Amino acid sequence: MHRKLLFGFILTALLAACAETEQSPPADDSNSSQTSAQTFEWKLVMSWPKNLPGLATSAERLAQNIAEMSNNRLTIKVFGAGEYVPAFQVFDAVSSGTAEMGHSAAYYWRGKAPILAVFGTVPFGMTAQETNSWLHYGGGLELWREVYAPFNLIPFPAGNSGVQMAGWFNKEINSLADIQGLKMRIPGLGGDVFQRAGGVAVQLPGNELFTSLQTGVIDATEWVGPYNDLAFGLHDIATYYYYPGWQEPNAVLELMVNKSAYESLPEDLQKIVEVAARASNQSTLDEYTARNMASLNTMMEEHGVQLRKLPDDVVSAFRMYANEVFDELANEDELSARVVASYKDFQGTVSQWHAIAEESYFEIREGNDGS
Repeated sequence: MHRKLLFGFILTALLAACAETEQSPPADDSNSSQTSAQTFEWKLVMSWPKNLPGLATSAERLAQNIAEMSNNRLTIKVFGAGEYVPAFQVFDAVSSGTAEMGHSAAYYWRGKAPILAVFGTVPFGMTAQETNSWLHYGGGLELWREVYAPFNLIPFPAGNSGVQMAGWFNKEINSLADIQGLKMRIPGLGGDVFQRAGGVAVQLPGNELFTSLQTGVIDATEWVGPYNDLAFGLHDIATYYYYPGWQEPNAVLELMVNKSAYESLPEDLQKIVEVAARASNQSTLDEYTARNMASLNTMMEEHGVQLRKLPDDVVSAFRMYANEVFDELANEDELSARVVASYKDFQGTVSQWHAIAEESYFEIREGNDGS
């Protein structure tokens, strides 16, 4: 009798415990469900015209990839220059939270901090491959984020054009004398160099280039390279296309994100933004590399564009002034001095390796080694 009673008590207790377990879901499950169900709708504003190949289309792909990887938990509407804010107001719009993301180039924001030009490009500086290495493995990205921190912004490298062209001119450049008084659209540190060489640097967004060159507001312009320049129709209003692109040996496309908005995202969505930007950084460079030569051939063969190389004395003068301009940046403040020192040290090391690896390989590939 006692055994039956004891067995009954135990059975009742076990059944009650099982029922309680079934009715009470784990605390972690409720939090996880709430996080996965939360959605975000963001705006991305660009400094580029809508649908421009390479620049604007890379931002569109970036937004699409983020939406797909997040299962539409983070969706982003992309606005071209002037659709939501003007091209040169992207920085302020994202900093203030008017838009959560911006796609642009850091040298446009030199008025905020002169050293920002370095994170766009440096005349006679590193190539895209070298710059990506500095940003991701040489401390460059950490310095960039330190510069952006007071503006409530987090930058991500999100594309690169590779080495650009020196630009479009309606007259031949035969010597440094031809630069004197020439009005050229050329931003960043390249603009400073051009002015020291006797030219006049003009700041214009991309969507104003065609009309400005056509109407004589400017005498020359640089933009990107054949892939973008063909899409812009610059071959219709200028005859001479000069290289090499001394002023932009690479051009970093930035994804800037409002820091407060970014920190409001769950950790997995933050990681998706980071990985999507990293993927866009490489795929955009791949696209330019694949499309540039075909676009250049089209302009020369079908539109009569004349390809010209800048004279040696012009390039030598630009190099001299570029060294002066870059050195002077270090005098802005302590952070600028650290950025310049970091860039120079990394370029010095990586250029030694590329002399052994890339440059010597190009020589033997082309048969320029004397063999």
